[in-house]
Amino acid sequence: MYAIIAAGGKQYRVSQNDVIYIEKVAQEDGSEISFDVLLIGDEGNVTVGNPTVSGAMVIGKVVSQVKGKKIKVGKYKSKKNFDRVTGHRQPYTKVEITAINA
Repeated sequence: MYAIIAAGGKQYRVSQNDVIYIEKVAQEDGSEISFDVLLIGDEGNVTVGNPTVSGAMVIGKVVSQVKGKKIKVGKYKSKKNFDRVTGHRQPYTKVEITAINA
């Protein structure tokens, strides 16, 4: 069984025991988090929500708060003796999917 969920403006295809990285959510490690289900699928049966599937819910456990890979951003202007490099690391929340309730 799998489900399509929305979190942080993105959609994720998940099944039980999957580990996903979503946009940062301000919750403690070990706490439960629930997601609305946009689509739920099983062996040949697919239920599409309008916009969500009523009565369906995906439950996950917050594993940790992590940061993504460093991205370097450079600026340069020719003939002006100007160049600058800065970096950015996007914060994520690591979530383990524990149950899909259909």
